[in-house]
Amino acid sequence: MSTLSIEGLKVSIGGHDILRGVDLSLAQGRVHGLAGESGSGKTMTGLATLGLLPHGARVSGRIALGDRELLGLPPRELNRVRGREIAMVFQDPATSLHPMLTVGRQITEHMRHHLRLGRTEAHSRAVDLLTQVRIPSPADAARRYPHQFSGGMRQRIAIAVALACGPRVLIADEPTTALDVTVQAGVLRLLRRLCDELGLAVLLVTHDLGVMSAVADEVSVMRDGLVVETGPRARVLREPGHPYTRALLDALPREDTRPQEGP
Repeated sequence: MSTLSIEGLKVSIGGHDILRGVDLSLAQGRVHGLAGESGSGKTMTGLATLGLLPHGARVSGRIALGDRELLGLPPRELNRVRGREIAMVFQDPATSLHPMLTVGRQITEHMRHHLRLGRTEAHSRAVDLLTQVRIPSPADAARRYPHQFSGGMRQRIAIAVALACGPRVLIADEPTTALDVTVQAGVLRLLRRLCDELGLAVLLVTHDLGVMSAVADEVSVMRDGLVVETGPRARVLREPGHPYTRALLDALPREDTRPQEGP
């Protein structure tokens, strides 16, 4: 059964069709890769799921979390879903993390708002989350500021913030693009492990099909606001059925096209 189901999702902004009928299904404990070139609609799909579209955007279709319809929810109810049940990790942690707040405070504020935890309990859980995403000396790290960490560590902290309230769905929007190759691999292994251990439904948005080969269970390929191909990772990467998918694969170094086993 799908944890998150998107059917016929259309988004237009200023008269321009951005999404033209997107269909996606995310399952618990699975990583679903969403690939495509810049401008294909990948990020817009994630933002639409969270209700974070620009003012004036026109939206139709269906977005369901379990049996709960999200499109058309009143803002107050949608705010309860956002962060509590669906969370998002953005491409650049330098912009998603507040530079003037300690790491611990950025994690605990979510828990105190959504879960009504007391200060002590929230702080203890923040340290546990930093441990879970493998931040060294987590108790000390909670007292530090984002600029005191490397890019890879900041992205791990951003993941901890996203996980603070125990969401069912995690949308990771190009989470490794700003990182070097070695650090990328560590963040991808972390997402895979969290998916397996916590039973998350993960939507991994990326332009790089090579990234998909490392962690995704299923892969969808987007072009011009539509999903043109969906299937198990191995089938899509070894035997692509759509010419656009084949073109994306042909643009990769040969070794990146082979599906790999996740850690």
